[in-house]
Amino acid sequence: MNALELAACIDHTALNPETTERDIKRVCAEAAEHGFASVCVMPWYVLTAREALAEYSSDIIVCTVVGFPNGAHLSEVKQLEARCALDDGALELDMMMNLSAFKSGRRDEVQKDIEAIVDIAHERDALLKVIIETSLLTDDEIRRACEIADKAAADYVKTSTGFASGGATLETVKLIRECCPEDMGVKASGGIGDYETAIAMLEAGADRIGSSRSVKIMGGVSVHS
Repeated sequence: MNALELAACIDHTALNPETTERDIKRVCAEAAEHGFASVCVMPWYVLTAREALAEYSSDIIVCTVVGFPNGAHLSEVKQLEARCALDDGALELDMMMNLSAFKSGRRDEVQKDIEAIVDIAHERDALLKVIIETSLLTDDEIRRACEIADKAAADYVKTSTGFASGGATLETVKLIRECCPEDMGVKASGGIGDYETAIAMLEAGADRIGSSRSVKIMGGVSVHS
């Protein structure tokens, strides 16, 4: 995999609570330099990122998060958050599944919650990724979460927020890939900070990598080429 191919699989992420406007502009400049698939920022910074990326001649899009990081927002709040993000220029939404409802067995409600955001995203030709927080799930729960995301017509299943006890593992990425249909993407995120790990995740079945250390990942291309 060459540098352009790898970069096109990466969401360059800036979701730290301490992220500043200067950080967002830096992240956008790095994304333009390397050709990352997107920059993933907090809703507050979607417009800032869109304007920053407009300074570069690139196709890099803005991704943001919905119901982040615990997923326990009321569905109506998530819907408003999604609409506002799309209005500001986001073209991909990473939505945290309502993990509490899922663990409580209220899985029909979880599916309806996802479906509402899927509908909002697809009406605007945007993609919806469902974060299931794999480090807090058993293998059987991962299978069930993937099934719910599929039934809700989500575009991707994403492993992690990066805010829980663990991130993506090769085993969970492989499991998600096995559970999801071929036309559904898999995004690995959380703890991916070097070239070797990123490549391993892609080989395990991920289509997209989420990382705040994307530049370091790209630094490994020349070493391994």
